[in-house]
Amino acid sequence: MEPISELTDEQVLALTELQMEPDQDERLSNLLNQQQSGIFTSEDYQELQDLMQIYKEGLLRKATALNEAVKRGLMEPLS
Repeated sequence: MEPISELTDEQVLALTELQMEPDQDERLSNLLNQQQSGIFTSEDYQELQDLMQIYKEGLLRKATALNEAVKRGLMEPLS
C-alpha cells in the first residue's frame, strides 16, 4: 500500500471519503448485535475480529488522508 503522502491530490481526496463495503458494514453490525444478545460462537468472534481490523485500518487511512488533504490545501480543517 502506497504511503498517502505519495498519492495524487485526487487519490487523497478519494480516500477522505473511504467507507467500509456495505456488506462488511452490515455484517459487522449484525455480529455486534449478536454479541450483545449473547448469541455468539467462536467463529463469530473471529469474524468480528477480522471485520474490526478492516474497520480500524480504514478509519486510520481515512484520517491520514484527511490530514494530508488539509496539509496540501485541498480541504479546510474539520471543525
